Amino acid sequence: MQLKKASILVIDDDTDVLTAVRLLLRPQVKEIIVEKNPEQIPSLLKNHTFDLVLLDMNFKSALNTGNEGLYWLKKIKELKPETAVIMITAYGDIDLAIRSLKEGAFDFVVKPWHNEKLLSILTDAISKKEGNASITAQTTSAKISGTEMLGESEAMQDIFIKIKKVAPTDANILILGENGTGKELIAKAIHQHSLRADKPFIKVDVGALTESLFESELFGHKKGAFTDAREDRAGRFEAAHGGTIFLDEIGNISLQQQSKLLSVLQNRQVIRLGSNEPIDIDVRLLCATNVPLSELANENRFRKDLIYRINTVEIMVPPLRKRNNDIILLAKHFANLYATKYMKPEPELSKQAQEKLKSYHFPGNVRELQYAIERAIIMADNYVLEPQDILFSPIESAPAAEPQQQETNLEELEKATIHLVMEKHGGNMTKAAKELGITRTALYRRLGKYDI
Repeated sequence: MQLKKASILVIDDDTDVLTAVRLLLRPQVKEIIVEKNPEQIPSLLKNHTFDLVLLDMNFKSALNTGNEGLYWLKKIKELKPETAVIMITAYGDIDLAIRSLKEGAFDFVVKPWHNEKLLSILTDAISKKEGNASITAQTTSAKISGTEMLGESEAMQDIFIKIKKVAPTDANILILGENGTGKELIAKAIHQHSLRADKPFIKVDVGALTESLFESELFGHKKGAFTDAREDRAGRFEAAHGGTIFLDEIGNISLQQQSKLLSVLQNRQVIRLGSNEPIDIDVRLLCATNVPLSELANENRFRKDLIYRINTVEIMVPPLRKRNNDIILLAKHFANLYATKYMKPEPELSKQAQEKLKSYHFPGNVRELQYAIERAIIMADNYVLEPQDILFSPIESAPAAEPQQQETNLEELEKATIHLVMEKHGGNMTKAAKELGITRTALYRRLGKYDI
């Protein structure tokens, strides 16, 4: 089916959005109907046949949690499962938008959008509708194309989807996660799937730079700027011009370094040490840290204005202990990799070895698993790896157990209970309200009260 023959419904309580979409699509499609009130969706679907629905994630009539959009997405899929749905969202709601893909949405578009991009998504949705295809079908493989990233777990599938959505943009990305989880691999994957893929990818471990080296390494210097400056040198930002710069361990830089970095990001210019001449730069910024975002929010440690600058979208990389489905997949991958490297027979993991791997907590994450398998391949006497062949590093230790403190405040207990039930039902308002024994309206009020 062509877009010209399509009938489209747009649901958004922002009249400016409805006007803009109507003006854009009126000459492009057979029929377009716009509606502010999502409560009209059942009636509209009953009286019309739509090929596609554009649905906002948030509605002002509720509490702008994004769950309203998920609720109406499910309702559309119940009433007209064959109708393609594209969610309208903002960068801050990308996690919810990704959840919508699992609930049956074809795709999502981020506000403010480029008209050409929106038309492309609509055309793609219409052309694939008859084949019952969706973006989720393209991202359920264990590996994201062109990278070494593997994962069948739900958490990794979420990350693969997010990479494919944010990579073609120039949004600044903050990658969060423990040491050894693969943050650099994610940064490389974003670059490889971006429009800058044929340009430089420059990594800088900024956490390891001293105060004296920070400016010289990042922004460059002129000959004679300091004792060992024997020639002019471009910094890493200049080297990444046109491409991507990846600042690893960004959470470990000092407030003074943060101030200098913020100035460069705001002005899109660098000034080499020993010079007064600004140099324009065009870079896509990716950052990573093992420092939790809650700690970065402490202004005694990290500037909030810099957090907002580097964190248009955040990607949280789960520890390996929360990716249990991926442990054996990764172990087999590393076993084959190192068997080839060390010219050993094609290896196998015994059932007992697999059980040992799955029961271990992996404080060193994927990196620790990789080293354990490499050692096993080198030292094992047989091609079948047994539990005794797999030894874990003594330098890693189990994460310290967090002290348990019983909560006795009634409001805090209610807030925690609502949060738990909402997570259990994946944000489904109807199911959550039913389990809590309250109405959906009452649940909306409590979500607003506790800012959940």
